[in-house]
This record gives sequence, C-alpha cells and structure tokens, in this order.
Amino acid sequence: MSQADKLTSYLHRSYIQLPESDNLLYTPCMNSLHDHFLLDPKVTFLNHGSFGATPKPVFEAYQAWQRQLEMQPVKFIGRELQGYLDKARNELGNYLNTHKDSLVYIPNTTYGINVIARSLTLSEGDVVLTTNHEYGACDKTWEFMSQKKGFTYQKQPISLPFESNEAIIEQLWQGVTPKTKVIYLSHITSATAVIFPVAQICQRAREEGILTIIDGAHAPGQIDVDLSVITPDFYCGNLHKWLSAPKGSAFIYTKPDKQPLIEPLIVSWGWGENREKSTGSDYLDYLQFTGTNDLSAYLSVPNAIQFQEAHQWQNVREHCHALLKSALDQIEHMTGLPAVYQTDSFYSQMGITRLPQTADLPSFKNQLYDQFLVEIPCIQWEGNQFIRLSIQGYNTPQDIETLLTALQTLL
Repeated sequence: MSQADKLTSYLHRSYIQLPESDNLLYTPCMNSLHDHFLLDPKVTFLNHGSFGATPKPVFEAYQAWQRQLEMQPVKFIGRELQGYLDKARNELGNYLNTHKDSLVYIPNTTYGINVIARSLTLSEGDVVLTTNHEYGACDKTWEFMSQKKGFTYQKQPISLPFESNEAIIEQLWQGVTPKTKVIYLSHITSATAVIFPVAQICQRAREEGILTIIDGAHAPGQIDVDLSVITPDFYCGNLHKWLSAPKGSAFIYTKPDKQPLIEPLIVSWGWGENREKSTGSDYLDYLQFTGTNDLSAYLSVPNAIQFQEAHQWQNVREHCHALLKSALDQIEHMTGLPAVYQTDSFYSQMGITRLPQTADLPSFKNQLYDQFLVEIPCIQWEGNQFIRLSIQGYNTPQDIETLLTALQTLL
C-alpha cells in the first residue's frame, strides 16, 4: 500500500472509530487519562482552561491531515477541502444540535467576536451591554469598535458571591435601557469561571428585541452546549480548549435570519461575483475560505468529539467536577477566606478560589511553577486575587495534593 493510500485509510478510519489501542473506556477506578495526552509528566498541569491539551490519537489525526495536504496541495485545497469542511461542520452540528450551515470554523473565539462586532451596524446612542466578568481580548475588541463607531460599551457589575441564576439575570437587567441593542456575555467566564444562564438571558433579550452574542470559549466539551435550547443570535466557541481539539479550532454559530448581517473580516475569493468554490451561502463563502491556510485543526474536530465519546466523557466531567469541588473546599479551609460560589452548580471543571492579598501576584504564580512545577493561573479581578483551577480527565488527586503542599508552603 502506498503512503498516500495509508493516509487515506487512516483518515477514513479516524472519522469512524479510534484505533483499538485508544478505545479504552474511562472509569473512576482509572488513575488518569494522562497517558493519552502529550503533557510533560513532571508538571502538575492545572491550567487546561488557557489553551487546552490535545489527546495523542486526535493529534495523530491532525498530523495525518497535514501530510495529506502536503502530498498534493492543489488537489487537497482546490478540489477536496470544501467537501472535507462540509463533513467536519456536519459532525460539529450534530454535537451542538444545530444545522451545519449555521456554523463556520474559525481560529479562535476572539476572531469570531471581531467578525460579529465589525459586522453589526451600531452607532452613537446605541449600547452594547456586557458584564464585568468578560475576557480581556474581547473587551478590547468592543472598546476599539465603540471608539470607531461611536456606540457605548457598558459593563454591568455582577457581584460575588454568586447566589442564583435569577440574581445574575436581575443584576444584568439593571443595565438594560431602550438604547440597549446588544447583550454580549460569556457562557462560562474566564476570570471567575461561572456558568452564566445564557438560555434564559437569550430568551428574555429576544422578547425585548435585543441581539445576543455569546462567548462560548470555555463551554464546548466542559458542559453540554445545545444551540437549539440556548437560541442565541450569535455564538462563538473554542474547540481547542475543553473539547481538546488541536490549537486553532473554533466556530461561529449564526442564527439563519441573522446571517445576512455578517460581513467578511477578510475579503477574499468568497465575496462578490464569480466566486470560487461557492457553497451557495454568502455567510459560508465570506468566512470559510480566506486564502491559503492549513485548516487541519478544523478537520480534526470530529476526532476530538469521537475521543470523548469513546471515553464516556460525561463520566469524566462528573469525576473532574467532584475533584475540583474537593480542591476548592480544601483551599478555602486552608485560607479561611469565603467561597466564591454559593453552590457547586455555578461551575463545572474550572473554578476559582480567593487568595490572601499579595503585593506581587505574578511572582507568586512564578514561584508555584519554579519551585513546585505547578502550572496554574493566578488572577487579579475587581481588586481581589484568586487562583483558578482547571481539572481535566488527566488530573488526579495527587495533582491536588501537590498544589495544596505548594500553597501551604508559599502562603
């Protein structure tokens, strides 16, 4: 069999099932899924939330796509890529419970927020309402566009500790006025790791004629994301984080009746007359093909979905949640500081807990790594300092013990 035939055979199999050696079901009696990842075993890695980590079989599928591309680039990009993307969007659509033609692959969520923010017709007097929990890069996107177009980007405070979904919604709606045209907020926040009740927020906004844009950077793979239930106007989600797809894989969802609002961020062959490789949809044509690029990360997303299905990921999530709850409880007992969450329903596999005030938080973070090889973010938010734990399937109780020992020593 030729090398090309071997690659084609592998890619075909990778869309159907994982190699037998990797088709192990996860059970709580297993110590870890660490052997399935490429992470350095010497490091206590408690920061999956920043960039994710890709399982070996998914990474191998990613590399196989790259090799397929390099063997015949003109055939792959010019004649085959659109079909491959269509299939990958279909797999993602099934996972998110939406139609594939409402989805477009993009490099990351920040890219998607830029597409949407630049497309919307907003002007002086309009308000984009958000919270004080949003991700800094996307805050900068909206601030930049507000200066350019003249609209107001308004941050509505949502206070700690989190008490109930109803309280979150009511605090958010204190900022709603007749000038509010858009509500933009995270599904799971980056700084505070809280799960916002986005389905209820989208429903109430829709009743009041307000567009909704959801930043789902941390949601797919960490919690169930059913877009038919959430019904946002726009939703951007990362796939390289909690779904553990290769780096640079994310998506934009746009409700069909809002797709005409979207403009191309990069004007290329998908715009105007005489389009090349047209899909029949302006929305897809504008965003899907923006010139020569390696889209292997997108094509590997179905493999990431299959990896988690093969390892009973709902059980993995529940196991991780229990380990995270235990860790947060122990750190709070150690520090004597109040909990951030009233109940554990506000978080899934990622959570924060307070740290005693220190003059140099970056130095404290560096000490955790330099002295104990603990990779974990420390966060300054609203005048308070926190440590954020991410628990993925490869983490163990021993990882938590290492963190607790480090904290006990440094604090």
